[in-house]
Amino acid sequence: MTSYAGAGQPVAAGGEAAPPLARSTLDRAAHRRTDPAWLAQAWAGARVLVLDVEGGGQTLVRTDTPVPTLVLTAAEDLPPALATGAMFLGVEPDGVPVFCVHAPLAAAPDTRAVNLRQIGHLLGDRDAGLFTTALALTNWHLRHLYHPVTGAPTRADEAGWSRVDAQGERVWPRTDPAMIVLVHDGVDGQDGRCLLGNNAAWPNAPGQRRFSCLAGYVEPGESAEATVLREVREEVGVPVGDITYAGSQAWPFPGSLMLGFLATADPAHPLRVDPTEIAEARWFSRQEIGATLAGRAVDVGGASLRLPPASSIALFLIHRWLDGHC
Repeated sequence: MTSYAGAGQPVAAGGEAAPPLARSTLDRAAHRRTDPAWLAQAWAGARVLVLDVEGGGQTLVRTDTPVPTLVLTAAEDLPPALATGAMFLGVEPDGVPVFCVHAPLAAAPDTRAVNLRQIGHLLGDRDAGLFTTALALTNWHLRHLYHPVTGAPTRADEAGWSRVDAQGERVWPRTDPAMIVLVHDGVDGQDGRCLLGNNAAWPNAPGQRRFSCLAGYVEPGESAEATVLREVREEVGVPVGDITYAGSQAWPFPGSLMLGFLATADPAHPLRVDPTEIAEARWFSRQEIGATLAGRAVDVGGASLRLPPASSIALFLIHRWLDGHC
């Protein structure tokens, strides 16, 4: 179970930090999704998150607060037509319902447009949960305009939590489970090493090469732990052991649930990368990872090491290993 020690400070069972997008204070109130009368009344006094789909899933945050804060608009201040496609996200602790609508963002003083990758780790618990949920639900709708069995067009229903075709055949939001693992050598101190890969599909910024944890989708009939064993073997040819679950978070790009693990391996074992997946894999010391996080350049083949974005569970796993909480 995850509890929260304060804005932006999720704490998992045992007092350890939780991943940055594994946070929320919202009651999803799922029983309200099929109650049109309640939803209509709720909209009248709701707070609304405006998400710009055409702008890549951006929303506005306030820039005049210590912690970036989502700009939520009163429903009464929005065009009435937006109520038709509004998605019900849930009810806040103060009892106010929250919806999400898709519309262009209106510029306002002391605000800026951001996406979830840029801002998720900086948001407080409430805002991280709202933005993550809204984006995940939006991306599901955009990718499921037709029924997967009948092929018929579908429309949004149940306040955005299902889609239905003309014959009443219904589909519900799906989330694709994927594992992500930080492989390390089990050694304490600055000489301890972790294994990171440069994905063959990633564009590298000039003078930089991004390395991250190994990851892959869970296949049918497979456990998450079995996926760890298979993916690491397939991608870099290394057997792993001591697989330990570390936490999970949504990654709505477009709709994954990332299951985070730590595992050990022997750095003496030869690396054998699958070039269709991994351009390069290598072991990095705690000293090298710490230097990169501190803003000091670490050379990787003539470029500087770049680590995953701060909103990702990948960087959460790297921090957990770096701090010795393996």
